[in-house]
This record gives sequence, C-alpha cells and structure tokens, in this order.
Amino acid sequence: MPQGTVNVAARAGLHARPAALLVQAAARMPGTVRIGRVGQAQVDAKSILAVLGLAIACGEQVQVQTDGPAAEQALAELLAMLKTDPDAAG
Repeated sequence: MPQGTVNVAARAGLHARPAALLVQAAARMPGTVRIGRVGQAQVDAKSILAVLGLAIACGEQVQVQTDGPAAEQALAELLAMLKTDPDAAG
C-alpha cells in the first residue's frame, strides 16, 4: 500500500472547502484511500465526516495511503492537492 506524507497547505486546514475537494478527488479513485496524522489512526478519505473529524490545521503533517489500481498515481495526485492552498490567489 503506497503511502506518503505532506504538510497541509490550505490556510483553513482540512475544513470545509479543502476537505470537500479532497473527498471528491478520493471518491473518484478506485480502491482504498486513507488519511490521518503521522503515527495516528487513519480514516477513510472518501468520507467527509471522517476527514472533517480529524480537525487538521494548516501546516500539520498528514499521511496518505492508497491501495488498488493506479495507487501510486492516486497517491501523487492527492499529495499534490494537499500541498496546494485552494484559496490562494493566482
């Protein structure tokens, strides 16, 4: 199961819009996608309630795990998404 870590760039952390964007992206991916703080329990990244329940703040390090077809590609896409602030001007 491929996994990677990243610091969350969204100024709001994984709340509201950034969480919804992550969950929507994860839901499009076949297989399992899990997210959580490094060294702590992981939750289903396809569940908005589970992701919001983590209460991840901006700058916190999270671990993402993927499994299934194209797991490496899915992991790379999700890590790139988490490294970007969706509300940043540009």
